[in-house]
Formats: sequence, structure tokens, C-alpha cells
Amino acid sequence: MPKKKSIKSVLIIGSGPIVIGQACEFDYAGSQSLRSLREDGIETILINSNPATIMTDPSMADHIYLKPLNTKSIIEILKKHPNIDAVLPTMGGQTALNLCIEADEKGIWKDFGVELIGVDIAAINITEDREKFRELMLKIGVGMAPQATATSFLKGKEIAQEFGFPLVIRASYTLGGAGASIVYKAEDFDELLSRGLEISPIHEVMIDKALMGWKEYELELLRDKNDNVVIICAIENMDPMGIHTGDSITVAPAMTLSDRTYQRMRDMAIHMMRSIGDFAGGCNVQFAVSPDEKEDIIAIEINPRVSRSSALASKATGYPIAKIATKLAIGYHLDELDNQITKSTSALFEPTLDYVIVKIPRWNFDKFEGSDRTLGLQMKSVGEVMGIGRSFQEALHKATQSLEIKRNGLGADGKGLKDYDKIISKLTIPSWDRVFIIYDAIQLGIPLSRIHEITKIDMWFLKQYEELHKLEKEIETYTIETLPRDLLLEAKQKGFADRQIAHMLDCYESEVHKKRTELNINRVFKLVDTCAAEFKAMTPYYYSTFEEEIETADGKRYVANDSIVTDKKKIVVLGSGPNRIGQGIEFDYCCVHGVLAAAECGYETIMINCNPETVSTDFDTADKLYFEPVFWEHIYDIILHEKPEGVIVQLGGQTALKLAEKLDKYGIKIIGTSFKALDLAEDRGSFSKMLEENNIPFPEFGVAETADEALALADKLDFPLLIRPSYVLGGQGMKIVINKKELEEHVIDLLKSIPGNKLLLDHYLDGAIEAEADAICDGEDVYIIGIMEHIEPCGIHSGDSNATLPPFNLGEFVMQQIKDHTKKIALALNTVGLINVQFAIKDDIVYIIEANPRASRTVPFISKAYKEPYVNYATKVMLGEKKVKDFSFNPQLEGYAIKQPVFSFEKFHNVNKNLGPEMKSTGESILFIDSLKDDEFYNLYARRKMYLSK
Repeated sequence: MPKKKSIKSVLIIGSGPIVIGQACEFDYAGSQSLRSLREDGIETILINSNPATIMTDPSMADHIYLKPLNTKSIIEILKKHPNIDAVLPTMGGQTALNLCIEADEKGIWKDFGVELIGVDIAAINITEDREKFRELMLKIGVGMAPQATATSFLKGKEIAQEFGFPLVIRASYTLGGAGASIVYKAEDFDELLSRGLEISPIHEVMIDKALMGWKEYELELLRDKNDNVVIICAIENMDPMGIHTGDSITVAPAMTLSDRTYQRMRDMAIHMMRSIGDFAGGCNVQFAVSPDEKEDIIAIEINPRVSRSSALASKATGYPIAKIATKLAIGYHLDELDNQITKSTSALFEPTLDYVIVKIPRWNFDKFEGSDRTLGLQMKSVGEVMGIGRSFQEALHKATQSLEIKRNGLGADGKGLKDYDKIISKLTIPSWDRVFIIYDAIQLGIPLSRIHEITKIDMWFLKQYEELHKLEKEIETYTIETLPRDLLLEAKQKGFADRQIAHMLDCYESEVHKKRTELNINRVFKLVDTCAAEFKAMTPYYYSTFEEEIETADGKRYVANDSIVTDKKKIVVLGSGPNRIGQGIEFDYCCVHGVLAAAECGYETIMINCNPETVSTDFDTADKLYFEPVFWEHIYDIILHEKPEGVIVQLGGQTALKLAEKLDKYGIKIIGTSFKALDLAEDRGSFSKMLEENNIPFPEFGVAETADEALALADKLDFPLLIRPSYVLGGQGMKIVINKKELEEHVIDLLKSIPGNKLLLDHYLDGAIEAEADAICDGEDVYIIGIMEHIEPCGIHSGDSNATLPPFNLGEFVMQQIKDHTKKIALALNTVGLINVQFAIKDDIVYIIEANPRASRTVPFISKAYKEPYVNYATKVMLGEKKVKDFSFNPQLEGYAIKQPVFSFEKFHNVNKNLGPEMKSTGESILFIDSLKDDEFYNLYARRKMYLSK
């Protein structure tokens, strides 16, 4: 039993739809927390409006409410569950905290006798009220930058006059740095001050003297009721002050901090945590350190909750912060809890790292036309990746290979910039691709001292880059035949991919792989064990590296490998990589369910993924976790090591799907729908031929590879035309054009950004209704799990449409066509597993837009709405364990469920907010209505054409 015997039922507040600044790291935290409470026999009640996440899965909590996050919903739940003893608001980011404070101010917790655990309101208030926080820090002797609070425009002007420029403006009570900016010039100040005051819910900003060029650090702490404190992780931002931590490249452990300064920082963080309130739980503290030998430390802020960095710190160290923080909130002490990885040491032990992790954010600027692509105090990234290696260089390379932006790592791929002015400009004004630009600058011969002067990035990091460049230059002097073993091993130890080495040697990737296999330079797998191998770890959480052979006294040579291969039958599930627009957390939901279903069928499950924010990379989701890039070379080496029965690719979105061809080519079994069928669905010509053979209508189309071909096609197809590249996700590059000028411009633009791609031109069915169906097929029978009708007209991407389940406006004749077409297509594609088909309906004829024989973005939504575990069923079908007719489907939904997209446009000023065929939403929420007379439905329907752009 928990130490607090009074707590038997807990309400957890989730973080709602994913937005920039608050992504799926809180889904991970909430899921951990729910499991932690249930271990102690505590009843769990969850409120969260996000249908795409694992957190809102029926298996996660005793009672789940997919309701809007407001006090009205909270009161409804508290009336329904009078037995709720406590509320834990620290697992749902700023959204949950803000709702908790509002409920507290309205006296709701008091009225229902609910205790707040894991934090106290006073601690939140003191950290959010920057003036009070500053006063407290000065009182306890913690240095802060000169700053002052402004609650009016006039006061802000006075402060600026006193401090001088550059200045930092931060809005109070906001998330992801919303409303924050650096002001270099007086003429920009008025507009940025007004924006900050407007965005802050209490119309207050803090104005700081900017500490430009200072180094930035974060510490993750945990504290129990006994006042024991552990520091889980020290994270160093490679980018200096001035870039939001969520947009910074971060490294753990801290690399360029002297031990003396680190000890001072630790003491300061513990002192700060104790001074803001008497609470048990997690805490994140941010510091700035002067870049000189004095290493002065200044506090930036403290967050008394599980933060964005907590997920990263948990995955980096193997120490599950949210899980332990929950135990502390219900009264346990750190010394009473086990280390979750070793199972033999105490949770009071601080983790030790014998490896390096590098986190790189993932941006999606191409989705926000006209957006400012420079980085600053307001977070703009939509996801992140983490690389684990034995050195900073290896981890940096693995992180860049994980980004999925068609780069193979740093340099050696022919895609670097060579324009001096452009490089200097991108270094001066921090850009999203700065991680690559530094390498390009070194390659161009720009001295490190100049790069340091411009970027203020610590010289140690720049020298690491320089070493990589020198190694690349040395390797280029050899051929594949003459390259010495020690140089090849060094390149692999520093993270260079086979593909990059092939580029340097002007040969094929397969030749490099063959050569290193012959020379016995093979990937070995090491444990993330929290204790640098001092104690035996029970949890199989691995990363790969390359090591020199060890020779024993009797002359035996070997390389130490921690990953022991069992003789059980195994299944590999490929994850979906970093979150981005078009491929978000819904695919992580699918992967987790795939892993659990394969385990139920008796397989040993192996997960490969590189996203630190998600549940799929939790160390106890699969039997074995390989925290590795979803990048061919890494996957192939794991498969050669583990020898699985096959690989599941249809649950990890386009990331996993793109690897199907390579797996097929190398004779590795794809579980479920074959590569041939997956490829047929993507190849528009073959797919249309198949539709013709089955008498299924589709809009007239053509394929073009040049602007000339596209213009000739336009005469045949008639405007308006929908143009899109093949093999992309989230409608990337899709556009509706209405004349030849627009057509030519867009085609040239597309072929420049995606060279060598085929472009599809469809006659756009203006004014059509759009609908989609998801189904499970076993090759013989098809079961349609859900048909959804979009409220917006055809032409707005399905991910950006409000969609109703079941349809609200389609007659029986149309519904029958949808069912018939879906079944015919699923069988004609030899689908084994999931399939999603999209339709355009005009004049009662149902046309096929496209079919994807894989898990779609809508499967989690349909599963939650109908209360059925469809991914579990589909995985069992893929594995051949069950047939469709073996399941007794029983969907339950009264009224309608509406999938509502959520956008993050407020992060980008002057951006084009019009919606079209390219997806722009960052997340979604679910809305249940009893009937179509509901006001919310009426409002959505009335606005359906508002944002349509051609």
C-alpha cells in the first residue's frame, strides 16, 4: 500500500491535443504515471481530449474521459466519482497545470474534498510569477539576470530605457516560450512588447537583460517528502542562450562544465527546489553560465512539474522520472523504491552514464508557408530525435541520421551548402539546419575561431566537428580496396554511416558493409543500465556502437556484446521516428499495440525507434528496445543479429513503410501485406489499372516527370488540377492549381525540392464530399472498422478536416458503394492487416482518391470512439494467428464522434493559415455529440469552407 493510506482514487489531468511546445512527452509521462498508480492498487480516473495517444487507451486507466479540458468537465467527473481523493496535475504539461489552478481558484477541489498531490499551487504561482520568483531567488542568494515586470505598455518602455538593448521579453503563464522574443533594436520593441502582453493570460511580461552567448544547462531533479533529492540528469545545450531549449541541440551528460561549477549548480538547484515549496515530485531547473573562466551561474527558471526534458532525461538515463515522481506524490520515499532497471539498487541512486546522448529537434517549416524559419525564444519544433553513442561524435551522427530529412549524417552526402554568404547568414541568425551548417562552414575552410565568434557555440563542440571533417578528408584519399582497417573502424566509431563512407570512397553502400563484415568490424549492442555497468541490469534497453577487439590471455579475440540472442521466435516492429506534421503520435499508438499483440501471440518483441518522447521507447514496452535510428544500416544490423521471423512495417507510418523495399530486396520477411502490394498502392499507374479492372471509378489523372509533360497533361485533364509527388506523407507538396502559370510554378518548385520524383496530376472534383474508410483484411474477408465523413469539402487534407464517425450526410446508395469499393480494393491489393481508403463523392458517384494498405492516422480515433482494440486484432491477422471471422466485433458509440484537428499557427506570425491538400495540423481532439442538432456540430458545419485554399 502507498504511504498515504488516505489515497485510494486519483484523477490525472492529461495534456490534450499536441501543439508546438507540448507534444507527446506528456503522453509518455501520463502513461507512466497511470501504470505507477495502478501498481499500488489505486483507482485511476483520466481526463484527456486526445484520441491519438496511448494514454487514453482503455487499458491505461480504470475510467477514461475523452472530454474537453475545462472546469465543466472536471465538475462532471467529480460528481460521477465522489470517491476521488486526490488530483495529480503535474503529468499533463502547462495545459494540466493551468486547468488545475483555474479549478483551485473556483474552489472546485475544496468543494469536492480533493487533495492536490505532486505539487502545490504556491510553488506553481511563485515560479510563474516572475517578479515573485526573482525576489525569492535574490533572497536565497541565487543570481539572476537584471529583469523587471511590466503589466502595461508604458511600464515596458520605461524598463527598456533603463536596461538598454538587447533585451528578452517573456510572457507570463504561457507554454513553449509563446510571446517570448529577443529585441536587438529599439524600433522592434513596441510591436514585440504588445505581442507579449497580449499573449500572456494575465497580460504581464518579464523583461530581462539578454545574456547572449552565455551557455545554457538544465538539471532534472526528484525530491521526496523526506527531503531526499536526486539529480537524474544534467543536460547541456549546444546552442547558447537565446534559443528555446525545445529548439536547441542538447547533450547529456554536460560536456563543457568544470566539476567545480557543476557542484555549485547542483547545490543551487537543490536550494531553489527547497525554497519554492514543500512538495514531492519532479522538477526542472534551467541555468545560464558565463562562457569565461569565472563560470558565473545565473538561474533562468524552475518548473515544479514533469517537463518536456523529463522524457528526454528518462530515456537518456533509463530512470523513469514520471513513474518515480508519481510514487513520491502518493507518499513513498526514494529509499523505499527500487531502481526500475537494475531492480537491485535503490531509486535514491543517481544515474551514471557511460555513453553520450544528443537530442536534435525536428522542424516542419515547409508546412507553414511564409513562416520565419529562424530560431529564438519561442519554440517552433514539432518533435525530436535522440542518438546514443560511446562518444559525442557518434551520438551526433546517429541523431542526424534519425531526422529523416534525406541526410545521411554530417557531410559526405553531397548535400552541404557551399555558398559562403549563405553559410555566414545561417550561422549568424540561428537556423533549423545549423547542425549541418557548422560542418559546411568547416568544409569551406571558415576558421573555428570565426564560427565560435558568430555562434558562441563552445569551442569543444566545434573541435569535435573539425575532427570529423579531418577524418572524412583522410578517408577520401583511399579507395574501398585500399582503405585500412583502423581508419574504417575509426569512421564507424565516430558514427559515419556506410552510406557516407561509400560517398567518400565513390563506391556502393553494400560494398562498405561487405568490407567491414570481412574485417570483423561489426555493430555491438550495449545496455542503458543507469549505473555504467556497476550493477547487473534486468532491462533490455540497447544502443549500438563499434568496439576494438579484446584479446584474452589465451589469445581468444572477441568484442563485448550485451545483447544476448534467445532462441524464441521474434518479431521486429519498426517505429515511426520523430514526430512531425503528417506523422504524429497516432503511429506510436499503433506500434505499442502491435508489440503487445505480438507478445500475446507468444513472440519475443523487438522495438526499433529513436523518438525519446514516446511510449514505444519506454524500456518495458517491448521485450527488447533498440534505441537506434530508423535508418537502413542500423535496422539491417539488428536483424542480422536477432534473426527475427519477420518485420512489421505497416504500423510505423511512412518512416517504416519506406524501408519495405529494402527489406524485401534483402529477403527479410515483411509481416502482413507484402511489399509488392504496398508498392502497387503507391504506383498510380498500376493502382488505377487495378481500379479499372474492378470497375471502380477514380478521377482522371496522369503522371509527369517534367514541367513540359505536366503542361501537356493539363490540356487533357482540365483544370482545376490536384498535383502531388508520389511516396510522401501528410500531403507534402500537394497543391490545387487553376491555370497553366500556377501549374508550371508548382511543378518546377516540386521537382527542385524532390528531384527525380514522379508527379501525379488528378482532375480535382470541385465541390465533392470527402470520406474515408479503415478496414482489416486477412486476404479473404474484410471488416470495415469505420467510415468517416469529412465536414470540410474535398480538397482539404484528411488530417486537417473535422471528420464524423459514422457519416452524417451520406445516403444508403453512397454508403453501399463505399463498402463495396473498400472490400474490393482490400482484396485486390492482397491486404493482410490494415488498410485506409479515401473517397470523393460527387453526384452520388464514389470516386477513389487513394488507398494505403497500412495503419492510418484515424485508426486510434476509431478504436477510441468504438471502444475496440483494432490494432491488436489487425496485428494478430498480420501474424496469421487469427482470421477476421475469429473476432466478434462489437462497436459501441451512441451519437457521433468528431475528430477535430488542432493547429499551432500562433507560433508563426504572418503565416498563410489557409487549408488545402497539404496537412498543417499538429494534433487532434475528439468530441462526442448526441445528435446533429448539437451547437458544436452546427458551428463546424457552418465554417466548413472558411479556410479552403486552392
